[in-house]
Amino acid sequence: MDNPDSKRPAEEPVSEGIPAPDGPANLIDTDYVIGQDNITTSAMGFNLDLHGKVFTISALVVLLFVVLTLALQDAISPVYDAIFGFLTGNLAWFFILAANIFVILCLGLIVSPLGKIRIGGADAKPDFTYTGWFSMLFAAGMGIGLMFFGVNEPLTHFGTSLDGGDWAPLAGAEGDAAGAAALGMAATIFHWGLHPWAIYAVVALSLALFSFNKGLPLSMRSVFYPLLGERVWGWPGHLIDILAVFATLFGLATSLGLGATQAAAGLTYLFGAPESDITMILLIIGITMIAICSIIAGVDKGVQLLSKINIAMAAALLFFVIGVGPTLLIATGFFENLVNYVVHLPALSNPFGREDANFSQGWTAFYWAWWISWSPYVGMFIARVSRGRTVREFLISVLIVPSVVSVLWMTTFGGTAIDQYVSQGIEAVRDAGVDLQLFIMLEQLPLSQITSFLAIVLVIVFFVTSSDSGSLVIDSITAGGKVDAPKPQRVFWAIIEGAIAIALLLGGGLTALQTMAVSTGFPFTIILLVACYAIIKGLMSEPKAV
Repeated sequence: MDNPDSKRPAEEPVSEGIPAPDGPANLIDTDYVIGQDNITTSAMGFNLDLHGKVFTISALVVLLFVVLTLALQDAISPVYDAIFGFLTGNLAWFFILAANIFVILCLGLIVSPLGKIRIGGADAKPDFTYTGWFSMLFAAGMGIGLMFFGVNEPLTHFGTSLDGGDWAPLAGAEGDAAGAAALGMAATIFHWGLHPWAIYAVVALSLALFSFNKGLPLSMRSVFYPLLGERVWGWPGHLIDILAVFATLFGLATSLGLGATQAAAGLTYLFGAPESDITMILLIIGITMIAICSIIAGVDKGVQLLSKINIAMAAALLFFVIGVGPTLLIATGFFENLVNYVVHLPALSNPFGREDANFSQGWTAFYWAWWISWSPYVGMFIARVSRGRTVREFLISVLIVPSVVSVLWMTTFGGTAIDQYVSQGIEAVRDAGVDLQLFIMLEQLPLSQITSFLAIVLVIVFFVTSSDSGSLVIDSITAGGKVDAPKPQRVFWAIIEGAIAIALLLGGGLTALQTMAVSTGFPFTIILLVACYAIIKGLMSEPKAV
């Protein structure tokens, strides 16, 4: 095994597709070259550059999964139910404990001297402005989820807390509307605050460090070089990357499926579109085609542009609801919810001896597994656009800023819905289906037709950016870590993502989507725990480490 701390001149070019560090950096001394195990060919006019083993196994297994799920729709649904119940019922403590470790690591690095280290070398400059960077971080990280759960989750936790049912977080606040609202918002923010973004940050920082500072391929296997040495280029590394592909595909499919159901419900609500599987399938196909156009346009013209459009539309909708909704309640609630979140955080993050088993298993365990299954995709995308930032700047931006925006979003949409139910007695928003609650809430405000249409467009554009950037990441993994592989390969993965979403929706609905996210999230959690050690070891070997 080569010494991972051995130095190579920073000016010396590193592997293809990975820029050399700017300034002092400790490059890992390896003879491996990105793409050396790839199959490069031109078939039917398309250029291909693929890692033979990773691409072939990933593609064949996923295609087989899609075919079997579509062929056995009636038989497969009970299987998904059983798997989801087993994983969340027996391993909730593991997911919760792991997420706590990720948060502690990130906060520790922010305040430690290691936070001074710059991604890409001591003299590296950021590739994107703050505006473009934040837009891509947020659009890739949580867009569809915030749209889908922004009204539903605060309202649901408020209702269960008020009733004191089995699903109430921390046993609820039965009969106390104010206490139930505070607990419901704290539980919601817990699921959308520090913990999920810490998961993303761990993956993103590890990938960025070992690629831009150590000169290794931008792939999950590279993170394990301090442990496996040159063996990461063999089957141990192949398996890590294949698992990353599965986790990414099924995590994305879960989000795309949620987005499709909400967009379809909105189209039915606004325009009377048929409420059927056909509507969702056509929606997924149409959005996948738009994503392919964005893929062809490239990251700068495609993903970054769409992300900025997304953020602008989301901000317009957010500030509209703040302006015409219960403005004072939202303004004061933002700070109150932050305080309640901090107060209840220790209890909500406790992995053992929970009395609210339904909540911790059915909500928290699913969420953490979902975020973890998303983490290769979001983490690799964040890593690609974060070169030039210091570790401290990176972690504060990735961890704190999106969490604060999530608190504002949930306070605005969830708080408005709770106020409509409690103060105005509007029961429709509580009784509506999860995919309709956003539109019912907006119906009680001025210009509801316009804002509801904007919400549908937002879901669709979030859908496109997720598919686009997800394809970029999966293609990089299956191309042996190359970041400039031929675009037809990304088009292939965009089509596969849509096919998986369709298969899961037809094969078991939302439960099937959730099951596959949890199933791929579990083994990948183990990988991320090991990556925590690799991050510390890698940062300590950098020149600026103190």
